Amino acid sequence: MSNMEEILEKAEIHAHAKGNSAQESQLTSESDQRTTMSRYVILLFAAACGMSVANIYFAQPLLDQLSVEFGIEHSLIGIVITITQIFYGVGLLLLVPLGDMLNQRRLIIGQMLLSMIALVIVGTAPTSTVLFVGMALVGLLAVVTQTLVAFAATMAAPAERGRVVGMVTSGIVIGILLARSIAGIVTDLAGWRAVYLVSAVLLLLIVCMFARVLPPIEREVRSLSYPQLLGSVITLFVQERMLRIRSVLALLIFADFSILWTSLVLPLSAPPLSLSHSAIGAFGLAGVAGALAAARAGKLADRGYGQRTTGFSLVLLLLSWLFIRYTEQSLFALMIGIVLLDLAVQAVHVTNQTMILPLRAEARSRLTAGYMVFYSIGSASGSIASTHVYAHYGWGGVCVLGASVSAAALLFWAMTRRVGAAA
Repeated sequence: MSNMEEILEKAEIHAHAKGNSAQESQLTSESDQRTTMSRYVILLFAAACGMSVANIYFAQPLLDQLSVEFGIEHSLIGIVITITQIFYGVGLLLLVPLGDMLNQRRLIIGQMLLSMIALVIVGTAPTSTVLFVGMALVGLLAVVTQTLVAFAATMAAPAERGRVVGMVTSGIVIGILLARSIAGIVTDLAGWRAVYLVSAVLLLLIVCMFARVLPPIEREVRSLSYPQLLGSVITLFVQERMLRIRSVLALLIFADFSILWTSLVLPLSAPPLSLSHSAIGAFGLAGVAGALAAARAGKLADRGYGQRTTGFSLVLLLLSWLFIRYTEQSLFALMIGIVLLDLAVQAVHVTNQTMILPLRAEARSRLTAGYMVFYSIGSASGSIASTHVYAHYGWGGVCVLGASVSAAALLFWAMTRRVGAAA
C-alpha cells in the first residue's frame, strides 16, 4: 500500500513539474514574442535618434548668422559648438546611466519633451546669454539617443538584437551627416531660428508616437543610489574587458571620423576647388550611403561574425584614406573615400554595441554611457588634431594623420581579437 502511495505521489509531482515547465515555456514564448520589434517601431527609434543628435550639429553651418544676430566676434562664435559638446559629454555621464534605474519609457519621453523646450529657447533667444543656455540644454538632453539605443536592445529579441541596434544606430549617423545640409536649406528658406523651431515641432510628433508604442519596462537596480549608479560605470570598466577593448576602438574610429569631417571644408572651400557651403554639405549624402550599408553589420554580429566584421571594416577604414588623399585632384575619389570611411566607422560602431550590450542585461544604459564617453573623447581629439595638422602640413598631413589612426585601430584589434573570439 505504501508503495502504491509512493508511486502516486511521484506521478503527481511529475505532472505538477511538467505543468510548470509548460507554463514557463509558454511565458518564455510570450516574452520572446513581446520583445520582437516591428519594422515601424525600429524606424521610429532610428528617426528619433537621428533628430535628437542632429540638434547638436545644426549650429555648425549657422555660425555666421549667429555671429551677426548676437554681435559675437567670429573668433569667439565657436564657443556655441564647444558649449553644446561639453554638455553632451556631461549628459553621457549624468543622464544616460539613469536608464538602468528609472522607467525608460518615462525617461525617454521626459527628456525629449525637455529637448523640445530647449530647442524653443534657442529658436526664440533674444540675447547671446539665452542662446548659450539653450545650446547647453540641447547638448545635455541630446544624450537621449543613447538611452534609446539601450532601450531598443532591451525590447529586441536576442536573435535580432544586432540588427535592431544596427538600424537604430544608422539613424544617429545619418542625423549627424544630414544635419548641416538640412540646417542650410531651412535657413535659406525661413531663417536660422526656423531650424530649431521646426525641429521642436517634429520632436513633439515623435513624442506623441512614442507615448503609444513604448512599453513601461521597470528597471531592477532601484536599490542603488544615484552616486552608486554613476560609480558602477567605472566598476563595469574594471570588470568587463570586452567593454574596455571596444571603447578604445570607439575612440580611434571616431577620432578618424572627426579628422575627416572637421577638416574637409578647408580644402574644398579653398582654391582650386572653391566649392560653396551647399556643395560641401552635399558630400554628407555620400556618407549616408555608407552608413546605410553598414546597418548589416548588426546582422553579422548576431550570426557570430563580430570580430571578422571589425577586422574587415578597419581594413576598409585604412584603405579609405588612400582615396581621400586625392581630394584636391578628384572629387570622385573623395566620394569613394567618404563612403568607405563612413561604412567602416558605422560597421565597427554597430558591432561594438552589439557585443557589449549583452554583457550585463541589467546595466545596458551604463555600458552605453561608458562606451560613448570614449566616443566623445575620440571625436573631440580628432577635431582638434585635424585642424592643427592642416594649418601646419596641409591636406596631405591630415590624410597621414587619418591613416595613422586607422592603422593603430587595426593593430589594436589584431592584438585583442582573441577576446570574445567566438563573436
